[in-house]
Amino acid sequence: MSERVAVRKTYKLFIGGKFPRSESGRSYLVQSSNVSLASRKDARDAVVAARAAVKGWAGATAYNRGQILYRAAEMLEGRREQFVALGIPGDEVDAAVDRWVWYAGWADKLAQVYGGANPVAGPYFNISAPEPTGVVAVVAPERPALLGLVSVIAPAIVTGNTVVVAASPSEPLAAVTLAEVLATSDLPGGVVNILTGAITETAPTLASHMDVNAIDLTGVTDASLASELEVNAAENLKRVLRPAPADHDWSTDPGLTRMTTLLETKTVWHPKGV
Repeated sequence: MSERVAVRKTYKLFIGGKFPRSESGRSYLVQSSNVSLASRKDARDAVVAARAAVKGWAGATAYNRGQILYRAAEMLEGRREQFVALGIPGDEVDAAVDRWVWYAGWADKLAQVYGGANPVAGPYFNISAPEPTGVVAVVAPERPALLGLVSVIAPAIVTGNTVVVAASPSEPLAAVTLAEVLATSDLPGGVVNILTGAITETAPTLASHMDVNAIDLTGVTDASLASELEVNAAENLKRVLRPAPADHDWSTDPGLTRMTTLLETKTVWHPKGV
């Protein structure tokens, strides 16, 4: 019996719930595996997919969004050994699972904490309620590869936003494998889109894109690139989360800032009945 030839996996992009190759046809090697090298057009296609998913995802009930995030935690738990085989420490995978669960629990509670009734003079109800910003571009941190990725994706989508993620070019395998988890977690296509390859190529396109409403620069380590992206983002007044400090501890309580920064507040007046 002849020896079996192993099938080398090709890690593709994750856009609109599908796994296309880069339109440029380019790829690069990581741990002996081919990884798609996203182009500027791929970034634009990802924004189109994210925008198309906004209405359905933002319109879903908070309870439903929480269920889907919890399902992602379940699926990630089931693939624990696969991530460990990629070099992700087991305790980091466990922390990433817990982080999904933590954010899932906030889905139907954040509006009660961040919104509420305002005292006003006159026979009116005055209510402030949080709403999603829209499409959020995210530059993921390099380390920790999985926990850092979950920690920037989960707070954006649990609040009803959709995201386009520029994964760390040195740690793309965890990102695309996480995409495979999300693709089997009842998450609607386009809610999360993941680009692999050079951040210097995709991030400027996302920062200057007129259909992106906010940008999270957490994973940007080059100060000059961060400044360039902030300038690009200012063109249509995007909300900007600045890069995380190099010594940021991702294992601590994440707090509410990442969720609330990506929310808009709508205030409604309504006359009281007699």
